[in-house]
Amino acid sequence: MTAAPQDNLAALYPAHLAEIERRSADALAACGRDTLAVAAGQPHLWFLDDEGYPFKANPHFLHWLPLAGAPGSWVVFTPGQKPKLVFLQPRDYWHVVPAAPSGYWVDHFDIITVHTADAVRARLPKDPSRCAIVGAANATAGDFVPDNPPALMHLLHYRRAVKTPYEIAMLRVASKIGVHGHRAAEKAFRAGLPEFDIHCKYLEATRLTEHELPYGNIIALDAHGSVLHYMHQDRNPPLHAHSFLIDAGGTFHGYNSDITRTYAAPEAGEWQALVDAVDAAQQGFCAKVRAGQSYPELHLHAHHVLMQAMRDQGFISCSAEAAVAGGISSAFLPHGLGHLIGLQVHDVGGFAADEAGHTLPKPEGHPHLRCTRTLEPGMVVTIEPGLYFIDLLLAQLKATPAAKDVVWAKVDAFRQYGGIRIEDDVVCTHGAPLNLTREAFAAA
Repeated sequence: MTAAPQDNLAALYPAHLAEIERRSADALAACGRDTLAVAAGQPHLWFLDDEGYPFKANPHFLHWLPLAGAPGSWVVFTPGQKPKLVFLQPRDYWHVVPAAPSGYWVDHFDIITVHTADAVRARLPKDPSRCAIVGAANATAGDFVPDNPPALMHLLHYRRAVKTPYEIAMLRVASKIGVHGHRAAEKAFRAGLPEFDIHCKYLEATRLTEHELPYGNIIALDAHGSVLHYMHQDRNPPLHAHSFLIDAGGTFHGYNSDITRTYAAPEAGEWQALVDAVDAAQQGFCAKVRAGQSYPELHLHAHHVLMQAMRDQGFISCSAEAAVAGGISSAFLPHGLGHLIGLQVHDVGGFAADEAGHTLPKPEGHPHLRCTRTLEPGMVVTIEPGLYFIDLLLAQLKATPAAKDVVWAKVDAFRQYGGIRIEDDVVCTHGAPLNLTREAFAAA
């Protein structure tokens, strides 16, 4: 699979690490602690079982270094000192153990390799009370128990919304990986394969196992596209698929892409026309990802633009403004325009007003918006408008006064197609936005 040039990552990493150290020093000062200890995490077992869920590393750990498969390891940082990695490499003949750390980042850490959990604790600071310990509840090492001080977490999460150039390089690779899968999935759809087989083609093209995906793939043919998070993956081949919605991403050393495309079969010309309208609108929204842009205002703008498209194509008879005010737009677009993306698909900091933990409210009537920030250079957001024909929401709409403004015969004819969503990952810069998704599709 395509990888970022190692010399490029090596060149970008020192500045990234210096920025993480600065943020961490400020966060330690905010919570009155001396040292930061970040747990990679521990696997979680199923209830009453010795098998468990696939391991997923703490994103705060991955923020420091690209080491996604090292459960039981810790990063320890005291301002003014070189950061330390306590690397757990168990002596185990039942499982493959983590390989010794290597690569462009290792010289930036004092690396201590140990082989038991007790040895991990011996290499951590003696006094946990002077440490801010970040991790999940089960990521303990003796008396080192995560406490996630709120003052520290608020500051780190607020600042994590702005990515370093190193992080943007990682996200660019994640986008390329995801696009490989999308190209294979579209080809499988056009060959008439069922959802499950399309999903398998996606995995093959990305060279990712299912548990390595950043989130469960949404592979939806026809009316299944009206389920926002449809993950059933029907094994039965369709008699004939008219539409295909795929929401699936890639991951690279913990950094994620989140990509959605909607396709129409050749004979579904009316559906293709609506897909084209949403795509044109989506590119307009992406162009507005600029410093100083209020994300909630962009979300509300999207509602007006999409309702104008619905009017132009004969789905509604009222103005776009009336459709938004009357609740029609929320029936066809019930989710937010997008969210921050990075080490987590729905990355932290999307509602943060400041470093102290205050939050920015969502616009009234739009409870599902996941970002209320004003965009800054370095932020990476998804732009994912959609139009859906959801039976539940259409039934509710039909019971309102706004129902008179809906051309129900046309709406009913489109229920068979499910829904449209088009999603790109876009970087806010000091100038024009950088669309990582479109860039990757153009190069694929």
